[in-house]
Amino acid sequence: MKTIKGPAIFLAQFAGDKAPFNNLESIAHWAAGLGYKGVQIPSWDGRLFDLKRAAESKAYCDEIAGTLSRHALQLTELSTHLQGQLVAVHPAYDIAFDGFAPDSVKGNPRARRAWAIRQLEYAAKASANLGLRAHAHFPARWLGLTLSLAAAPRRTDRDSLRRIGGSLEAYLECIRRRWG
Repeated sequence: MKTIKGPAIFLAQFAGDKAPFNNLESIAHWAAGLGYKGVQIPSWDGRLFDLKRAAESKAYCDEIAGTLSRHALQLTELSTHLQGQLVAVHPAYDIAFDGFAPDSVKGNPRARRAWAIRQLEYAAKASANLGLRAHAHFPARWLGLTLSLAAAPRRTDRDSLRRIGGSLEAYLECIRRRWG
């Protein structure tokens, strides 16, 4: 990126069911009024953005860009923070992370993971349709939780270090298999 698109704001922090936070047009107007030049759109919030439609339709992506442009805003990235965390959830956190998933896959870690992977694939296609070169997410949530669990209780013996290294390698191999 040669230029910064900003100052920018992450719309997920404000999206809600009441105006001006309940649709892209009104939240864009609000953000521009505060002096922002860019927005990061949460791809999971259907009030603001239809991720599947954006993955399948350049025309829809042009509408999104047009909506933002009417308010002198640019799209900085799509966010897949919630979906990215669901790609590889440590089993100890299955119930907690189900809160980020749609009802249709809650309670089913395999289905939840497949849904999350599909969401990231949609986001990659949508980003391309929008002319974006990156999107924001948390792909390493499982890694952090695994390392935290592996490190407790804190030990410095060789077996503990090997266990942590094994977890890291397993995570990296999982990412390599999925994303090449």
